[in-house]
Amino acid sequence: MIDHTPSALADPTEVGSYFVATYPPFSTWSTAAVASDGRPAFASPPAPGVPLGLYLHIPFCRKRCHFCYFRVYTDKNAQEVADYLDVLAHEWELYANLPSIAGRPLNFVYFGGGTPSFLSTKQLEGLVSRLNAVTSWRQAEEVTFECEPGTLTEAKLASIRGIGVTRLSLGVENFSDEILESNGRAHRSPEIGRAYEFARSLGFPQINIDLIAGMLGETDENWRVCIDRTLELQPDSVTIYQMELPFNTTISGNLLKGTGRFAQPVADWSTKRRWVGEAFAALEANGYYVRSAYTAVKNPERTRFIYTDRLWQGADMVGLGVASFGHMNGVHVQNLDTWETYAEAIRRDDIPLSRAYRPTHEERLIREFILQLKLGSIRPVYFQEKYGADVLQRFRDPLDSIAADGYIAERSAERVALTREGLLRVDGLLKRFFLPEHLGIRYT
Repeated sequence: MIDHTPSALADPTEVGSYFVATYPPFSTWSTAAVASDGRPAFASPPAPGVPLGLYLHIPFCRKRCHFCYFRVYTDKNAQEVADYLDVLAHEWELYANLPSIAGRPLNFVYFGGGTPSFLSTKQLEGLVSRLNAVTSWRQAEEVTFECEPGTLTEAKLASIRGIGVTRLSLGVENFSDEILESNGRAHRSPEIGRAYEFARSLGFPQINIDLIAGMLGETDENWRVCIDRTLELQPDSVTIYQMELPFNTTISGNLLKGTGRFAQPVADWSTKRRWVGEAFAALEANGYYVRSAYTAVKNPERTRFIYTDRLWQGADMVGLGVASFGHMNGVHVQNLDTWETYAEAIRRDDIPLSRAYRPTHEERLIREFILQLKLGSIRPVYFQEKYGADVLQRFRDPLDSIAADGYIAERSAERVALTREGLLRVDGLLKRFFLPEHLGIRYT
């Protein structure tokens, strides 16, 4: 068993964002840019050929996990949930009439949270009916729905399948009841098996299982059990995240205050990388294919992640809901991040933007390059054709640095590929590609 006492941590998990979700950092986005860039982006017609996606933030949970950093609520009653869904649907009605969106088909849809499966069957079907009355997603390539196993029944899963969901993502995180409890998760292991069995019987095209390496109390022995249980289930895809501690998690707050509430620290980074590496190796030995720093799929020809693939290539996406993020006509936007301000804006027929950022041509190039590097390799010709950039020359210095550390497996005009060890630490490498003004600042 690994000793995770603080003195044993050579590469500790400190408070702060590790996962790179976009570029430039969120902290550079501003309220002032809403008027100058955010609203004009929605008032302009779309660029030809750019796909459109829809993200719906369902911010309700039975419990708030100790590692959660999203805008979620655990204290809302049925009427408040109904009010939120009414506001969410009206927000889509407002957006759908704007020049950037009117008449465009949806390429992908993502129900995220929070816990989308927190909604009752009646609430979910009512919301979807209203959304589809504006724009149908029946022809979308992918409709993803995040679930917490303990909120699922066979009837609810049938409803989720009925609204056109093609990828069901089960937030398993761990198979140990003790670890789930220690980290504030609401579900327990028996609920995982029941939910998975129900989902399989309903014929979802893709079932994904989420795991987190390095949760409070994680051990080598437990992690091996998690891998074995995952292989027993044989999901179509597995997503594995390495535990991080952004500033607004319960664990982070207690660490910064020194209250000592949590007896065990989060595993160090080298241990988490090793655990993910072991999981990938076991999955590959059982016929899976590693397609990114976080995912392994059973059948890469049939199993895709349209949501991330499109976003990492600059797709447009409308983010519905409190604090949601979106991207339109090259501009990053985020919604108002409190329940009251968000709902008030929608009720006065105003799109609820709180901050925005219009990247430069060079910043868009960097964004797509670093996000696509999470796939393990990039094709230089893609960036030459889209941006007129020779990325081998433009990023020569950071690529030299990464190569010197032993994390590049191939570097040619056809392909730049990371080693497996490089892929496992890719988020820690990406800041080497940031512009100087974006280094040393808070990411969020």
